[in-house]
Amino acid sequence: MPQHFVLMGMGGLFIILGIAAIIWGKREEKDYYNAISDRSDVREFLEHEPETPEPGALKIGGWIAIALGLLMLAIGGAFWFWG
Repeated sequence: MPQHFVLMGMGGLFIILGIAAIIWGKREEKDYYNAISDRSDVREFLEHEPETPEPGALKIGGWIAIALGLLMLAIGGAFWFWG
């Protein structure tokens, strides 16, 4: 099996994992702020302070994984086209 197909497969996997991480991060953030909105003190809900690091980190990691996946797909496609 040529190496460019392996590289393109890894790129596709990174894209799928990145999308999953972004969705997971958005769901975590939504669940967190929905839980806060049920409390009597809603200042934290309205101001989104303090920021919770986990949902943000998941979303940023997802975007990084998507970028790496697209790069791998592009390189694998270039090897396949010119190889």
